[in-house]
Amino acid sequence: MTELAYQETLSCVQCGYCLPTCPTYVTFQKETHSPRGRINLVKMAAEGKITYDEISEAIDLCLGCRACETACPTNVEYGKILESAVEVLTVHKEQQMKSRMKTVKSLLFNQVVPNKNVQKVLGTGLAIYQKTGLQKVMHKTNALNILPENLHSFETILPTVEGPMKRNKRKMHYPVQNQKPVFKVGFFVGCIMDTMFSSINTLSMKLLQQAGCEVTVIKEQGCCGALHQHSGLSDKTRQLAKRNIEAFEQYEFDYVVNSIGGCGAMLGEYPQLLAGEADWVKRAINFSAKSVDISVILSQLSLPFKNDLPYVVTYQPSCHMTNVQKRVNEPLHMINSIPGIELMPLPEAHMCCGSAGIYNIIRYNHSMKILDEKMKHVKLLQQRPNVIVTTNPGCHLQMKLGVEREGLAETVRVVHLVELLAEACGIEA
Repeated sequence: MTELAYQETLSCVQCGYCLPTCPTYVTFQKETHSPRGRINLVKMAAEGKITYDEISEAIDLCLGCRACETACPTNVEYGKILESAVEVLTVHKEQQMKSRMKTVKSLLFNQVVPNKNVQKVLGTGLAIYQKTGLQKVMHKTNALNILPENLHSFETILPTVEGPMKRNKRKMHYPVQNQKPVFKVGFFVGCIMDTMFSSINTLSMKLLQQAGCEVTVIKEQGCCGALHQHSGLSDKTRQLAKRNIEAFEQYEFDYVVNSIGGCGAMLGEYPQLLAGEADWVKRAINFSAKSVDISVILSQLSLPFKNDLPYVVTYQPSCHMTNVQKRVNEPLHMINSIPGIELMPLPEAHMCCGSAGIYNIIRYNHSMKILDEKMKHVKLLQQRPNVIVTTNPGCHLQMKLGVEREGLAETVRVVHLVELLAEACGIEA
């Protein structure tokens, strides 16, 4: 039976250290939209003092960035509290949900997101839409104005999607020539990442190869489960976790590497996810110990830089890279290693950009207010950057939208760290 994480709420002493780190509290200035406010609401709901409906808005508006955990002096497990509340509310809402909506939700999370064939079809459809000129026609005729504002906005900043022929040509194995590999790497491609940003995955593997790693993409891997977990579908998340653990156990990899901040965080939390299943815990620990972001591996090795990049850049870190994976220095190290780069530290870089999985789609207006706060910090820089670096596809799209909203698209690029490193090494997808 799904229950609220009541015992974990008792660790919160309501000190308020979390308040200035919480994007929703800073933006909306409501106690119920702060970590300690949400914890108190969950505590009261668990005690039967308030209903689930009374905590719904506060929980729904949480980004799940978990910056509060980094700031907390008493190590409150906010992530566990939040996930329990999301799961309880999911069950509660489904009891009131119409059968049609239940069917749509089931199709999305069971047949679309984790299904490789469906993802390929979606990717092919997007590539055709872009490469045939249909996208330009839609823009010129303003035909997209019929879409809701959230979908219309994100359509304008879609990345250039690789066509099926190019994706199918990507190698599944990248050996090291004339030497023993430094590391044997299993590469985790992700779902949305490999549909929308497949070129970044290809560049990632080529960078690892150039750095001396033998890289393999295994066909048995699947969705990490992050979107399912954030949507309160823990049972499905556990199924996906077990599938990935079983898949990678068949191979003798030194590391399982990804270039997706959110997926990397989920892969690293498999032990907590499977904590109640004794026969899976050790296997999950072994898997998660090998799962790392690409910046972690590359920061230990040397890349063959060929080009100086005369760019002024700033870095917007992924919340889940910083607060869950605890990887702060490695991306910065890699940016600073690129010849010619001038790095401008972003004020309040720890604050979430408002992407948070699909938060920026389902909570579009709230997300845009948080994004506007983030862009204020970009504009505070003494020297305007011409590149914003990210390490997560959601952050990438959100920051790109922020650039568009501020009218900076002609002077500021948003790139993944991998793209910047590949450019400096002269590597193409």
